[in-house]
Amino acid sequence: MEKDLSHYRKSYEKSELLLSEVPENPMELFQKWFYEIDSHFTEDETNAMTLATIGLDGFPKSRVVLLKKYTYEGFIFYTNYNSEKGKAIEANPNVCLSFFWHGAERQIIIKGQAEKISENLSDGYFESRPRGSQLGALVSYQSDVVLDRQSLEKRLLELEAEYEGKEIPRPKHWGGFIVKPVEIEFWQGRPNRLHDRIRYQLQRDYNWLINRLSP
Repeated sequence: MEKDLSHYRKSYEKSELLLSEVPENPMELFQKWFYEIDSHFTEDETNAMTLATIGLDGFPKSRVVLLKKYTYEGFIFYTNYNSEKGKAIEANPNVCLSFFWHGAERQIIIKGQAEKISENLSDGYFESRPRGSQLGALVSYQSDVVLDRQSLEKRLLELEAEYEGKEIPRPKHWGGFIVKPVEIEFWQGRPNRLHDRIRYQLQRDYNWLINRLSP
């Protein structure tokens, strides 16, 4: 099988990112971009981000997860702690997050360290989820080999009956991670592949060093 993709090209011309106009804290620029994408572009899920980890087998692995909260401290998402990514983070908390918003010709790449959030915060978010999603967290032994889909659906029906009219408890193996950034790069597509790249690096005094990178 062979397909030549060398003729695939696009000119990026929608915006610019100037070093003279960026804030001192990258989270403020992240908030600005997120708001602009969410308000003015038809992204399917603005909060969809790629999470890259180093697996227990030594290979990097990326998958799309959903950002559920961001603060000055970092970026929060939820998962099964016993999943492949949960075990990878436990062994090596250094991770990378990336957002690509094609409508605005923008991407953000975040290097950081992931750690579990407090149980009460995970409880609060779990309680806010639809019952189907709550039950799904109980049904799935995420990343384990499963016999077939029918066994999952059978388990779901059993749990629906078990918890009918009852509160569904958060599994102890399910909860949130916060990724605390040490480096954030903002990329804005520009014509002739001369893209704007602004990188923030966290310093020991907790201020951010800001540089423009060559495209």
